[in-house]
Formats: sequence, structure tokens, C-alpha cells
Amino acid sequence: MNLLRTKSIEQSIADADEPGRKLKRSLSTWDLMIMGVAVAVGAGIFSVGAKAAANFSGPAVTLSFAIAAVTCALAIMCYAEFATAIPVAGSAYVFTYATMGELLAWIIGWNLILELFTAAAVIAKYWGIYLSKVFALMGADIPPAISLGGIDLYWGAFLIVAVFTVLLVLGTKLSARVGNIFTLIKIGVVLFVIVVGFTYVKIENYAPFIPAAQPTGGAGGADVLKQSFFGFLTGAAPAQYGTLGIFAGAALVFFAFIGFDVVATSAEEVKNPQKTLPRGIFGGLALVTLLYILVSLALTGMVSYTQLAEAENPTLTTAFEAVGDTSAAKIIAFGSLVGLTTVIMVLLMGLSRVVLAMSRDGLLPRALSKTSQKRSTPVRLQIICGAAVALVAGLTNVDLLEEMINIGTLSAFVVVSLGILVLRKKRPDLKPAFRVPFGKVLPVVSAVLCFYLMTNLAVETWIFFAVWLVIGMAIYFSYGQRHSRLNERFGDASAAVNGRAADKVRDGEDELTRA
Repeated sequence: MNLLRTKSIEQSIADADEPGRKLKRSLSTWDLMIMGVAVAVGAGIFSVGAKAAANFSGPAVTLSFAIAAVTCALAIMCYAEFATAIPVAGSAYVFTYATMGELLAWIIGWNLILELFTAAAVIAKYWGIYLSKVFALMGADIPPAISLGGIDLYWGAFLIVAVFTVLLVLGTKLSARVGNIFTLIKIGVVLFVIVVGFTYVKIENYAPFIPAAQPTGGAGGADVLKQSFFGFLTGAAPAQYGTLGIFAGAALVFFAFIGFDVVATSAEEVKNPQKTLPRGIFGGLALVTLLYILVSLALTGMVSYTQLAEAENPTLTTAFEAVGDTSAAKIIAFGSLVGLTTVIMVLLMGLSRVVLAMSRDGLLPRALSKTSQKRSTPVRLQIICGAAVALVAGLTNVDLLEEMINIGTLSAFVVVSLGILVLRKKRPDLKPAFRVPFGKVLPVVSAVLCFYLMTNLAVETWIFFAVWLVIGMAIYFSYGQRHSRLNERFGDASAAVNGRAADKVRDGEDELTRA
């Protein structure tokens, strides 16, 4: 059992051209850039910054966004180098398979499924809730959930997932065009919020920029589970604000940057990926970072972070209501709804592409990787993914697992960052169109930063993560390892070698007999 066997880059590219399992190259630089903005600029820009400012960073939430952006940029550089060297679907899973072996590739693929599935389900549920808020602002009282036999059914989640599942089945280019329209609308809403927000800014609200650290109010086991894993390991008392609060805030707002790795999963559907991928990914990241920092500056300048902390669930709406501008709530609610719409689309596409890559390799059932001859999309798989996301989003309290999205993403970022070093050592002959600058320094810094942000997530998130990994290992050893196509090739090669050895032995015995 060779758990560290790797799949060659040439084989990965060849498998991407397998008849009946191919994807069509139709996306441009503009499509990728908009896709990155589409998946990153969601409701997070209207809520996650306010939560981080209220509970962790204060006005220094701007630094939290900057740290998260730098961490994401370093990791995305590594993704870009990999994607231009191996332009196939699967992202971090494929990159890990080519460098660190099958077992770790399975773990990363399993974590990507965690990230994308949980994110799609959580955001689909939020979409339904925001839809009800928009109806309420228009005077229509339509609840986000209806009760069926004592079970709350969030009907909005079913609706939005069904719509985008159909669009993705019809074609990636069509989905991208629809996503482009929604994305341009929500960028307009964000710019409106920034411009209006800055008219209410008071300089005194930025002081103190980094609030002094203070202990959290709770006590006991529940409070321990809510504190950061880093604080738990170091024995520090649960606290908020201060320097560590900035990093805890960065770990939280990192949620707003998830999705740029999803763009890399579309590598197999990109025209001229060597040039298109780096330009599209970095262009989108730069625009998103600028928008986030401007929103956080407007937010913390409008009201004191202490006012945000008093709210049960602080958002941008909380800040506008505090300054007496309740009319902005309608714009923000509409922007949140539009923002979530495109996020769901990109996450559903990314989820199906990761599962498709793992299915091609036999680690998941091969039937899942079949694509439509007419549309070159994984119709069966996209429908399965959509149905699963809709059921979980519509019928469960999935938002409890929100931080699982971050830990799944960051774990993949760590491995991809280190994988670049392995790739360069194993394949010095490769000349990818994009290469992370400064040699080994930036990939190592990226890995360290990503891992540190992981340790700033809550203890309970790490416990859930450990359970997810145990389930994944059980599936790998009971199914994936035995059905792996690489395992079959390895077995065939071993059988051929053993067969030739046996033939030589028989030939030798025959010669002795004749003698």
C-alpha cells in the first residue's frame, strides 16, 4: 500500500482530455476576474467586518482585512503557479496529488468539499433569510421558513440553489454571463455604501485604533470552546481586542476572501490558462481588497466599535441605523441579496469540479465524472451537488458550522504553499507562465501565515474539523484507496514486473532441465 504515490502532471493533463469526461474551455480573463469578485463580495462585506470590529479588532479591523488579504494573496500566488503548470479542474487536490501523494491529496480534496459544500449551504440559507428581509422592506410579510411536520423548511435556499444548478448544467459560459450582471450590480451597491458611509465619518470613532485587550465575559467549558485554538494551546485566558484581537479578526474576516481558490478550480475551462489565470485571479483580489478596506474604514468611522459590540448581530445596517439613516437599510438588504446570489453560483461550480477531479481518479465513484457531450458540463454531478446543498441548507441549522469554511480553506492553502517547493524540486524542467517571486521565501511565509490564522479559529471548530477528517479517512481506506486508478496502474505495473520475473525463472529452470 503506497500512500505517498504521486500522479504525474502529464497523466493529470491526459485524464482531462478523456472522452466523456472533458470540460469546455470558454472563460476569459474578464470572466475569471468577475468570478473572483462574485464569490468574494457577498453578504460578508455587509456583516463579517462589523462582527470582527465589534468582537475582536475594533477600528483595527482594517488591519485584520489587510492581514487576511496579504495571506490570501500569498496563497493565491502559489495557486497561480500550480494552475499554470497543471491547468486542469480540481485545484489544490490536483496540485497535492502531483507533489505530496495520494493520501494527502485525498485529505485536501475532502477539506475542499467541506469548504465548498458548507459555504454553499450556509450562504444559500442566508440568501433565503435576506430575501424575506427585502420583502419585509417592501411591505410584504413572507417568512424565511415554513414549518413542515415540526421541521423548519427554508424555502429560499431550495429556490436559489435550484436556479443556479440549472444554469450550471446548461453551461459554464452562460452561468458566467449571468454572474457578471449580478456582480456589477453589487459592486455598484458597495460603492454607494462607501460613499454614503464616509459622509457620516467622525475621526474620534477611530480612537483607540487598537483597543486594549480585555477578558471576555463568559466562563466555563463553553467559553473555552469559543476561544481561539492558539489561546487554548498557550493557556491564555479568553480575551478580545489588543494585538491578538487583530489576528483573531483576520481569521474571521478571512471568510470574506474565500473563493479565490475556487477560481483556480476552473483552470480546465479557461482559454489560454497560462496567461488568463494569473491576470484574472490577481485582478479580482486587488479589487475586492480595496472594497473591503474602504467599507471597514467607513463602518468604524461612522460609529464607535463599542456601539457595534452592543448589538446582538452587528452589520452595516446597525451602523447606518445608529447614525439615523434607516433608508440605507433597504439598499444594504438588496445589496446583500444580490451579493449572495453570485457567491452561491461559483461555490456550486467549484464543488462539482473538485468532486469531478476526485471521481476521475477513482477516489470517488467514476460515474460522477461523466460530462454531457452536448454542453460539456457534469450534468449528473451538478444536480447531485445542488440537491445535497439544498437539502442541508433548507432543513438543518448549518450556520453553526460557519467557521468550518475557513479551516477547510486555510488547510488547503497551507498544503498548496508547501507543495510549490516540492513541485520545483521534483520538476525543475517545468516553466509555468507565472512563478511566485523571491524563491522559497513567499511560499513558506504563506504556509506559516495560513497555519497561524487556522490556530486563531475557535477550539470547537478544530474539534468539528478533526471529526470531519476521521470520516474522510474512513471513506478513503474503505473505498478510495482500493478503487484509485493510480492504485490500479500501480498494481498492473507490479503484476507485469512479477510476470517478467516469473518468466525468467521458468526460462532458467528450462535451461537447467535441458542441461
